[in-house]
Amino acid sequence: MRFRHPDGTTVHLAYCTNVHAAEQLDGVLRQLTEYAEPVRRRLHRDRLGIGLWLARDAARTLTDDPAAIRRLRNGLKHAGLEVVTLNGFPYQGFGDEHVKYRVYRPDWTDDARLDHTTDLARLLAALLPDDVTEGSISTLPLAWRTGFDAEARHRALTRLHTLSQRLDALQELTGRSIRVGLEPEPGCTVETTDDAIAALTGTDGPPAHRIGVCVDTCHLATAFEDPGKAVAALTRAGLSIVKSQLSAALHAEHPERADVREALAEFAEPRFLHQTRAQVPGGGLRATDDLDRALVPGALPTEGPWRSHFHVPLHAPLSPPLTATTPVLRETLGHLVGGAVPLTRHLEVETYTWQALPTALRPTTRAQLADGLAAELSTARDLLTDLGLKELP
Repeated sequence: MRFRHPDGTTVHLAYCTNVHAAEQLDGVLRQLTEYAEPVRRRLHRDRLGIGLWLARDAARTLTDDPAAIRRLRNGLKHAGLEVVTLNGFPYQGFGDEHVKYRVYRPDWTDDARLDHTTDLARLLAALLPDDVTEGSISTLPLAWRTGFDAEARHRALTRLHTLSQRLDALQELTGRSIRVGLEPEPGCTVETTDDAIAALTGTDGPPAHRIGVCVDTCHLATAFEDPGKAVAALTRAGLSIVKSQLSAALHAEHPERADVREALAEFAEPRFLHQTRAQVPGGGLRATDDLDRALVPGALPTEGPWRSHFHVPLHAPLSPPLTATTPVLRETLGHLVGGAVPLTRHLEVETYTWQALPTALRPTTRAQLADGLAAELSTARDLLTDLGLKELP
């Protein structure tokens, strides 16, 4: 979906296809007709943007075979879809029954991560619509924090330097500019906006014109960051906001109550990691790596609210006593695209946890999932039009 900002800039809105499990190209192509095209039809649009996730095997097939790229381009065209952004965070196995910490491997200390991201950039340059010259890719924030020392940081940033050089060469070759955004996430070595600024503006940081930040509003909320301060800090640091992922986290205002803890327990599940943060009165946070660990008595203080990294659907309010951090999403979006000029042009709804939701909230058919994804995009569309953007045909 495309929108015209009051300054004349085109802002793109998509939904991320990492919600659909597919490791091979054939599975990716099925996603287009089984999910993305039905979502587009529900929104009554001739064209819909998708934030494509290409697992390593699918990406390798596409890079090895020009005919495979043509198949994908034709599939997108026939389904009425377009791609301006890729989700490069998960490498493979994101649809497995047990993902947890494995989503952070390989990290930016590993050549495999550099090579995969380079392949994604080349593929995105080939997939961009004919009238679009700028693409974006989100990637993991260097690495999970455990065992990440100064030497590992140097290796990771060196690889980002190499990536930046490759992106420069790609633009010279194709005329298309691809930028990559580190996506701060709780528990990672780059967890907050300040962490991203420190990594990307230090003496060994990569050139800022190619490597920036992906602002995920669920991660921002889980870390209890103030949206206005976070966006202002990135702007002052001269870092580009390559894209923003529109998402909401779980919020528990009164974690000391038994009914709140029972409700949270419904979201503790074995597939994804749900980092949880407790706000300490007077400032500061206490943390656990997962929601089930937070629920162990005494693991976290209960005098202040908790937030958990669980991407909940944007359009449907949660049942009390839990709420979603949609106010953080709304405020962040206002700072990003509600001003005189947009600070990012690529927005991506990223609720990949539909099948990890409590049973009562989980879709059981393809049609129900398509209904939910369309409703999320409709909610995002309303937020954008409320900010003065105009939906384009």
